[in-house]
Amino acid sequence: MWVIGGDGDMLSIGGNHLIHALRRNVNLTMLMFNNRIYGLTKGQYSPTSEPGKVTKSTPLGSIDEPFNPISIALGAEATFVARTHDMDRAHMQEVFRRAHAHVGASFVEVFQNCNVFNDATFDELTSKDRRADMLISLAHGEPIRFGAEGDKGVAQLPDGRLRVVSVADVGEDALLVHDESRDDPGVAFALSRLGDSAHEATPIGVFRDVTRPELGAAMSAQIVGAQESKGRGDLAALYRSNGTWTIA
Repeated sequence: MWVIGGDGDMLSIGGNHLIHALRRNVNLTMLMFNNRIYGLTKGQYSPTSEPGKVTKSTPLGSIDEPFNPISIALGAEATFVARTHDMDRAHMQEVFRRAHAHVGASFVEVFQNCNVFNDATFDELTSKDRRADMLISLAHGEPIRFGAEGDKGVAQLPDGRLRVVSVADVGEDALLVHDESRDDPGVAFALSRLGDSAHEATPIGVFRDVTRPELGAAMSAQIVGAQESKGRGDLAALYRSNGTWTIA
């Protein structure tokens, strides 16, 4: 089942539904189209709007700290977490394909332009002349390296923080090798904190892809196990039985 939503409905009124679907590992493929605005209700600020955003509902500028959708999904223990954008059809299709193939809860954030109420919000990241230097492509098992000349990368500091580095300065051996199958989401979470604004290099691709029992299958197995250990119940006999308690 595919669930399609925006940054407004998934992170505001639907926020609890999202985090618990991820936590419980319900077999859903969830696509969150993030345009950092309420588009369908005509231009109010959303949970992902940047501080200072002037909209119909924030005429003096938003004073809220925005959500980081990838960080939320990882914090909720989602088993598949990825990000793509609407200006690269091939990348988007591949991410969607992998999300759909995953058994369990899949969450994909899609950077999407809203040319009516929030035009060009991701241009610094996704425009053809900028994306090579601004999008950090994640590939499982490979050093995280990017840039038009491949001259930039991501390294991990001794305290666990990640930073963008010059490959010429640190050498390729110092670069972080991406492991989307790591059970501990800590490094993936640190990656999600890179590029907290549209003015900084930002990771795209699959952050996490791990295996955990899917809710529906686990629940079915639990029911079968209970039936095998205690015998099948007789619903008809239960209906015709005497009361199970007495009210004084």
